[in-house]
Amino acid sequence: MTAPAGARTRHLDLRGLKCPLPAMKTGRILAALEPGDVLVVETTDPLAPLDIAHLCRERGHTIDAQEAADGVTRFTIRRGPSAE
Repeated sequence: MTAPAGARTRHLDLRGLKCPLPAMKTGRILAALEPGDVLVVETTDPLAPLDIAHLCRERGHTIDAQEAADGVTRFTIRRGPSAE
């Protein structure tokens, strides 16, 4: 799925941070973005896939892609319409 026209993409490097910081920082950045904007997050925290998936479900964001390689998990998240 592609971002809507005018949507911005932001990158967030959270490698080396441990739970709960990756989810907290991801949530804070998503709240500051406009609906439809995309956030690409990279993390090495083994709990991040659970935490970030839960955050997105709770706040109405969509994980467009999730990839793991060499100990790094990369999420491509589209900000939902909520005002959080």
